Amino acid sequence: MGAAAWRVAVFALLLAVLAWAEWRWPRHRARPDRRHRWPVNLGFGVAGALSLRLLMPWLAIDAALWARQHHVGLLQALPAWLAVPLTLVALDLVIYAQHRLMHRVGWLWRLHRMHHSDLALDVSSGVRFHPLEILLSMALKIAAVLALGAAPAAVLAFEILLNGFAMFTHANLALPAWLDRPLRWLVVTPDMHRIHHSLRRDEHDSNYGFNLSCWDRLFRSYRQAPRQPQATLPLGLDRFRDKPEQRFGALLLQPFR
Repeated sequence: MGAAAWRVAVFALLLAVLAWAEWRWPRHRARPDRRHRWPVNLGFGVAGALSLRLLMPWLAIDAALWARQHHVGLLQALPAWLAVPLTLVALDLVIYAQHRLMHRVGWLWRLHRMHHSDLALDVSSGVRFHPLEILLSMALKIAAVLALGAAPAAVLAFEILLNGFAMFTHANLALPAWLDRPLRWLVVTPDMHRIHHSLRRDEHDSNYGFNLSCWDRLFRSYRQAPRQPQATLPLGLDRFRDKPEQRFGALLLQPFR
């Protein structure tokens, strides 16, 4: 099975499992309106994947294969048992930095705010990104992979983890406190990331991590809890709350408006 097939298989399995879990144990009380939101959100997932295939001559895995063939990158001389975990940690730091910049730089925020304009939060929100943001993120990952000389297996593992955690952290899933509390010392949990989608600016400018939670603690962007209870936390952005603003075409054009 090729890299793309592995990613699709893991994505489909996690989507099904998390959709069932959040239906069975929901955290947020707002109705997720799957009938209208899911075609839009999953449509952006498809649009992002097609944009990469049609517009990017390389993907991160291709860059890793090239780096291995040409012995390029900082980690080439290290044994695999050390190079692979270092790659996973380094790429996760790169994604954290990218995410934080998306909130700080005006034109980057215009691309990223479409993701934040979702009025509810569930597993489908994990693939709701503007195609231009997907292309920009892939270009950054390619640069990081070349600089590191990352092993293809490590890059594939990171891409699967990134997609999986994007769905997990956005899921409307109620983890018990005895599990959430220790788990978020290592990885980002749904309760931790939901704060990042708060309507309040000071709350959505926190908890930028995707996989590992240590970066938010290390760089002082961690927020333990929102001001309002998680179950009733207002989500989304003030500016894009009307139904016409949530249609696929309006969201696609949102960065240019």
